[in-house]
Amino acid sequence: MHGRFGPCKKGAAGGVAGGLAAEYHLAAVNARELPSLQFKVIETGEASSQDLEKVFSLFEMNYRQANRAFLEKSFRTLRYLALAEHEGTAVGFALGESRVMDLPRLPAQAVNLAGICCIAPQFRRRGLFAQLEVRAFAAADVPPHPRQLACGRMAHPAALRVFRGHPTLVPKPGVRPTPWQQEVGQAIADAYGVHAFDPETFVCVGAGEPIGYPVIEFEVEPEEWEVFRPVNRDRGDALLAMAWLPDAPEGW
Repeated sequence: MHGRFGPCKKGAAGGVAGGLAAEYHLAAVNARELPSLQFKVIETGEASSQDLEKVFSLFEMNYRQANRAFLEKSFRTLRYLALAEHEGTAVGFALGESRVMDLPRLPAQAVNLAGICCIAPQFRRRGLFAQLEVRAFAAADVPPHPRQLACGRMAHPAALRVFRGHPTLVPKPGVRPTPWQQEVGQAIADAYGVHAFDPETFVCVGAGEPIGYPVIEFEVEPEEWEVFRPVNRDRGDALLAMAWLPDAPEGW
C-alpha cells in the first residue's frame, strides 16, 4: 500500500462518518497498543540526510527490490513527512499532504493525498499507520471543509480494505467510472505526478520499473483482485483509489 487516508482539520478527525472515522480519528487509536513513541513532522524539502536514510531503511525493510527513485520522487511531490521513532530508532514513516484543489466541476475542494507509508514489522497492526498519516495531513493546517476527497495509490488489494463498503469509492469491481469520475481521477493522478493514467481502470501506469514488492504477505479473496487485474507491478503500476467523506457531491 502506498498510503491511507485521514482528516484535514489539524489535530482532529472533523466529522467523518463510518469505519473510516474509526480508522483515522486519533482518539480511536488505543495508546496502550503503542509503546512510547516520538513523532515529528517535517517538510519533505527540509528533511535531513539522517532522516532520509531512516526513511530509505524502512522502505527497504518493507519492500523487496525497493526503488529509491520512486521514493525520491514522492519526496518532491508530497509536502510532509511524518516519522515515528522508538528509543532513537525509526519505526515508521508516512508521506502525505492535504490541499485545497480546484477539481473538475468542483472548485476549492479539500483533498487528502496519502503517500507511501512503511512500518517496522514489530510495530504493525497497532494503529501506527493511521497515527502517521493523520499527522502528515494535519501539518498543512487546511481549514475545515464540509466534504473531503480521500485519495491514495494502492499496491495491493489488501490496502483497499480501508474503503470496504464505502458507497463513494472509485473504482469498484464491475463498475465503469463515469466521465466526471474519470476527470477527477485524472486531476488527482496529475497531483501525484504519475507517469501516465488510465481513466477507465484508474491504473497509475508506471515508468517501466517496479516500485518494489511488499515483504509482508496478505491473504486476499479472489474478488478483491478484480480491480487490480490491469495493474502491472513489474512496470511500477499502482491503483488510484478515492472516496468522498462523509458523502459525495450531488450527481457523483
